Amino acid sequence: MFIVSLPFAVLRGGYWAIAAMIGIAHICCYTGKILVECLYELDTVTGQRVRVRDSYVAIAKECFGPTWGARAVNIAQIIELLMTCILYVVVCGDLMIGTFPEGAIDTRSWMMLIGIFLLPLGFLKSLQHVSVLSFWCTMSHLFINAIIIGYCILEIGDWGWSKVKWTIDMENFPISLGVIVFSYTSQIFLPTLEGNLIDRSKFDWMLNWSHIAAAAFKSLFGWICFLTFQNDTQQVITNNLHSAGFKGLVNLCLVVKAVLSYPLPYYAACELLERAFFRGRPKTIFPTIWTVDRELKVWGLAWKIGVIVFTILMAIFIPHFSILMGFIGSFTGTMLSFIWPCYFHLKLKRNSMEWSAVAYDCFVIFLGVLFGVIGVYDSGSALINAFEIGLPF
Repeated sequence: MFIVSLPFAVLRGGYWAIAAMIGIAHICCYTGKILVECLYELDTVTGQRVRVRDSYVAIAKECFGPTWGARAVNIAQIIELLMTCILYVVVCGDLMIGTFPEGAIDTRSWMMLIGIFLLPLGFLKSLQHVSVLSFWCTMSHLFINAIIIGYCILEIGDWGWSKVKWTIDMENFPISLGVIVFSYTSQIFLPTLEGNLIDRSKFDWMLNWSHIAAAAFKSLFGWICFLTFQNDTQQVITNNLHSAGFKGLVNLCLVVKAVLSYPLPYYAACELLERAFFRGRPKTIFPTIWTVDRELKVWGLAWKIGVIVFTILMAIFIPHFSILMGFIGSFTGTMLSFIWPCYFHLKLKRNSMEWSAVAYDCFVIFLGVLFGVIGVYDSGSALINAFEIGLPF
């Protein structure tokens, strides 16, 4: 979904943003591999690798301790997932106000209206139902990307080849980095994915080609769309489409896609929160939200709907889509995708690593800390300024 903001990243970062899309893809591919490597230990008897851990949390427990390790990763995952849900609501508001700019309904009101269609998701009880919604989300994603790329190619005669900057705007470029990092964050899902592969030996091959494909498409998409709309590029690229009817059709399709994208992170966040708080005493402080026959209790349904309402309210209070995405990417994205995988790798595999691998892990940790600190500071400052000067929502 967040690919619609990558042309805005090129506006802020120029060719350096395109280079970052490729470089960060390489780093995230590397950290994904070493994170999965941390799931295994070498059997001293047989000399074979044995899978002794099954999740990101299990690795964190080994490195940070059974209590604080699980808490640290769970908190980061919950923040990442809930903020993703919030961003889907925010982008829906941006898209609707872009479709009806002269209407009587403002952005925040559109977010509340879209939120009404999200409330029934509180009844979701299985991943099977989520997967059906995600399938249609994927179909709409392919359709929308084809439409936008096709439109840009038709405008090739007006492309601004000289508009892409070679200089770095240090005030805005870190926000672009946060957006790009956020678009590649997948580490929390990789241990489960690798564990479910029929042939686990193909995991590295799969990770290599998926990141190559992602880097190629994202960099080309951001570059081509920026060449088309140049310095007028908006935070959500579809708002740049000139024909009101065409823009409205594409934006409405994107709204449908955003609504269909919402269930997966929402469902995952609710599962994490349920494991942390609602497994019943004495495991957790609250009783289970399920009856004996696996039906939701009334107060459990109210809690799940409350999570949806929380994301809607957060979207209403912090509605600047691209800046918020940069802020989140700079914080949780760098921790989950850069710093922790390398730290875990050094902690668990240090004795069997070559000095070049140790140096590269330390370099990635340094980049993660640098991107995180600068990105959080700049994105936070941009959010504050946006509210103080009253930027349009």
